[in-house]
Amino acid sequence: MILCLVEPGELSQEALAFARRLGPVRAFSIDAGEAYAPGAWAAGIVQLIERDSPAAVVAAASDRGAEVMAHAAARLGLPLAANVVSAEDGEPMRVVRQRWGGSLLEEATLSAPVKLLTVAQHAVAAEPGGEEVETFVPRLNEDDLRVRVVRREEAEPGTISLGDARVVVAGGRGVGSAEGFGVLQELADALGGAVGGSRVVTNLGWRPHADQIGQTGLRIGPDLYIACGISGAIQHWVGCKGAKTILAINKDKDAPIVQRADYAVIGDLHEVVPAIVAALRTPGAG
Repeated sequence: MILCLVEPGELSQEALAFARRLGPVRAFSIDAGEAYAPGAWAAGIVQLIERDSPAAVVAAASDRGAEVMAHAAARLGLPLAANVVSAEDGEPMRVVRQRWGGSLLEEATLSAPVKLLTVAQHAVAAEPGGEEVETFVPRLNEDDLRVRVVRREEAEPGTISLGDARVVVAGGRGVGSAEGFGVLQELADALGGAVGGSRVVTNLGWRPHADQIGQTGLRIGPDLYIACGISGAIQHWVGCKGAKTILAINKDKDAPIVQRADYAVIGDLHEVVPAIVAALRTPGAG
């Protein structure tokens, strides 16, 4: 039996699809009170393992999934295979996982009485199944709640988050300034999407760090990713490669993002993007 930790959102469906390949699945979520507390969730995983004796526990390699599974592994004294993209059940279990921000794949073996794995984001197609999610309430002590969420900053009403957007328009150094993102925002609004940026853009203060896409930022998987003036270094590619379709707009035909994109427009984004916006606003367009 495989236990799968379910969090809200599509990533949980990806983790469930991965878990089904290993054997019969039981899906569960942890109820440790209103606030998220990694130690409390880890305590729940430990107690579930003691109760059910599963062959493996699987979770998405989201921020929370990765954090909670690391806590659980430390408590149990077990190894954790992180960012796994495929696995073959057996003893030892053979796994393939992403390393160095997804720039290479590593083949490894995992030997433990209970295998702990996190599934790389956007590496497995989400396949909704019929599992009933069990809510598990762990027995907790004060130490389990030493670190917990105490406050949330909610997004402005009506805004679309980068993680949820089906279309993401992102800009890099080629945008030129914070004001240059205005036309990118127009394009995103026309397509019902959200705006993001590369690390250099957030470092320059043109966009807030919450908008950063890449290895040290967000990893997204929209239906369409439009990269404007972004060179596409491996650190950025890690964050956007989960997109179903990538369109690059760049003056440099040899830029890494152009070579990897599904489609590319070689030209000045300050001319190309306004032209796309104007076409979308033309009556009957789309």
